[in-house]
Amino acid sequence: FLICKMGTSEDGGSAAACAVEFSSCLGSQGTQYETNSLDFKVGADGTVYATRELRIPSEQVAFTVTARDRRTAEQWDAVVRLLVAQTRSSHPGHKKDMTLDPSQPPRDTLLPWPPHQRSGGLRRQKRDWVIPPINVPENSRGPFPQQLVRIRSDKDNDIPIRYSITGVGADQPPMEVFSIDSMSGRMYVTRPMDREERASYHLRAHAVDMNGNKVENPIDLYIYVIDMNDNRPEFLNQVYNGSVDEGSKPGTYVMTVTANDADDGTTANGMVRYRIVTQTPQSPSQNMFTINSETGDIVTVAAGLDREKVQQYTVIVQATDMEGNLNYGLSNTATAIITVTDVNDNPPEFTASTFAGEVPENRVETVVANLTVMDRDQPHSANWNAVYRIISGDPSGHFSVRTDPVTNEGMVTVVKAADYELNRAFMLTVMVSNQAALASGIQMSFQSTAGVTISVTDINEAPYFPSNHKLIRLEEGVPAGTALTTFSAVDPDRFMQQAVRACVSGVLWAAACALSWWGLIPGGLAPRGHHTCPSGIPPASGTGTLQIYLIDINDNAPELLPKEAQICEKPGLNAINITAADADVDPNVGPYVFELPFVPATVRKNWTITRLNGDYAQLSLRILYLEAGMYDVPITVTDSGNPPLSNTSVIKVKVCPCDENGDCTTVGAVAAAGLGTGAIVAILICIILLVRLLPMVLLFVVWMKRREKERHTKQLLIDPEDDVRDNILKYDEEGGGEEDQDYDLSQLQQPEALEHVLSKAPGVRRVDERPVGAEPQYPARPVVPHPGDIGDFINEGLRAADNDPTAPPYDSLLVFDYEGSGSTAGSVSSLGSSSSGDQDYDYLNDWGPRFKKLADMYGGGEED
Repeated sequence: FLICKMGTSEDGGSAAACAVEFSSCLGSQGTQYETNSLDFKVGADGTVYATRELRIPSEQVAFTVTARDRRTAEQWDAVVRLLVAQTRSSHPGHKKDMTLDPSQPPRDTLLPWPPHQRSGGLRRQKRDWVIPPINVPENSRGPFPQQLVRIRSDKDNDIPIRYSITGVGADQPPMEVFSIDSMSGRMYVTRPMDREERASYHLRAHAVDMNGNKVENPIDLYIYVIDMNDNRPEFLNQVYNGSVDEGSKPGTYVMTVTANDADDGTTANGMVRYRIVTQTPQSPSQNMFTINSETGDIVTVAAGLDREKVQQYTVIVQATDMEGNLNYGLSNTATAIITVTDVNDNPPEFTASTFAGEVPENRVETVVANLTVMDRDQPHSANWNAVYRIISGDPSGHFSVRTDPVTNEGMVTVVKAADYELNRAFMLTVMVSNQAALASGIQMSFQSTAGVTISVTDINEAPYFPSNHKLIRLEEGVPAGTALTTFSAVDPDRFMQQAVRACVSGVLWAAACALSWWGLIPGGLAPRGHHTCPSGIPPASGTGTLQIYLIDINDNAPELLPKEAQICEKPGLNAINITAADADVDPNVGPYVFELPFVPATVRKNWTITRLNGDYAQLSLRILYLEAGMYDVPITVTDSGNPPLSNTSVIKVKVCPCDENGDCTTVGAVAAAGLGTGAIVAILICIILLVRLLPMVLLFVVWMKRREKERHTKQLLIDPEDDVRDNILKYDEEGGGEEDQDYDLSQLQQPEALEHVLSKAPGVRRVDERPVGAEPQYPARPVVPHPGDIGDFINEGLRAADNDPTAPPYDSLLVFDYEGSGSTAGSVSSLGSSSSGDQDYDYLNDWGPRFKKLADMYGGGEED
């Protein structure tokens, strides 16, 4: 860098006042100078001059001068900065207030622009001086501190001046890189500079008097660190991985390597160039790749890449700065690993031209032959995986060829059973190819096709029924010995001498045992049971299915349900729903016809039947009132069979008085059961007496409980043997004596000798007569009494009485003359069942329907 002075006149004109010179080891002879400015030129002797008269508005001008050595073609650049200085004016009254210090060279002394006085009272405004940048080379060896420049004010002739600098590198971190002599204004650098650490500094210079008053405005100082080639290129990675397809043409891009240099990239110090040092292996050529020296792109330069021969290359790449000058530049290396990727340039080939196999007939999913191939492409890739295809010899599709994923072999598999009687052998032609298509220009090999011979062996096949399965229809009730059908079997083995024998005769006969063995049901299927007996070697049998459909005939008359019912004595309150059931199946069932018979005439007089739908009808009273009692109502029902069948069923209907809801009343239920008027009156009187005596019984129970409590709490005053409360009174029989049983039960019923009884129609009886029928068997009293069986004996007798239809009123008193002794059962009396005075009568519900009224009257808890 060169700083020159250039004078300017009052009107702005300028003239050059410096020269440039470049020196080398050979001297400056033969050096040619050029400049990038149109306003300045450099002569052959290095003199810088202006090409025309210039008016420069600023205080400096900068441009670049290039020197070229004509013999070596080397060149150097330098920046020339021209400082604009004011020349003395020829006009009277004009003089310069400040001159350059003749004791210091122009580049060492920086003077602020002084104020300029003009005559006539006019004053020119002072302009601050823009100091040109200061360049400091990095890595300087000193000695330090090293002077950079001197700052001086033109007022230091009149008053003492103190100088200082501020900014990064002075009073801000990094501290004290630069210093200044406060008296002389000389500025120094105190240590070596590193451009990679910081490339420039911006400082400000200050001038004050001894009192600290500002004498000059602060001056900006720009310090640039000049780059030196002190950094090697560094690769981003030490190992780079790339790939290229085999058979690639020259010029195919492979990969890019990159190296960075910390030096200034605008100078040769940071300009990196690349080159390939070595290539391993050197086959088929030692220069298979080349690299772009500026970008680092690696491309192929020769043909012949073959993965089957060389799968990988190792290339050493060198990066050098100074634009690749190996004499002056710094270098570094990295490794580029280039993998040659596989392409399908090798078609698969069979290892033999023919293959053979054998399969028994009727066998499927069996591998009958293995086809081996050879492929030099990369194993287990799409370029290596084989795909097999049968191109001829199997029009019916009996075989397929599947690929073994491990060995790449072709497995010939039977997918459709072969028949020895139709095909004894197959001649297949199989072609093999890859999953991936062959590379451009590669043709299939003639060894990619092979012949496969498959022999079919004969085996003993089971006979079969051509008409399987077979369906026959017949009506039920076929007589035994009737021929049903013929079921024949055929043996498919035409080339074997063997007999076919049926285990069941081909003619099926109807027999009782056969029908049971077949398990036939109406309209159902017979199980598979008809087969042929084996006779070949090895034995084989065939099974056929014969379906026998039994046709239903109308051989079952319909029945009516229910058998018993209950209805109110007045019509309109309720009715009886009846339904028909038939053991036959459709169409020998409903819809049914319900009718009342004409005999006896009282049936149609008292009753009427209404059909609801095909299976249901409704029976109701025809007359306005029918006396309560049990009635047998015959009903005739007819099905829809061909011919139809009829049946007359008798329904026992209980007619009883009903309440407003259509339910039989209690009295009505008793009357309907067969009691006369006198018996009903007697039962009502007993119920009234029981109601009146019940409070007295309850009071007696409370009194007995209280006495029992006092007996346990108070000490006895008399001898226990004399206390009658502890004595047990034993009687030989139940009841209070014969005088208590002196009554005639026959008075409770109407005698059989009355005329109205004799004049009744057959089958009609009064409800107060003793029903005719078998009476229940009451349990016999054990011969030898046992304390533990008294409870069971009583329960069985009570159960028989509850189920006895002849009971009311004939079982009004059940006499048990066996009491037993030492019974473990509790008291059967309710007198001791409560300690609080409240009696629970819900247990009466468990005693049968005759005690239900008492349970309703006295049971139910506190609400009743």
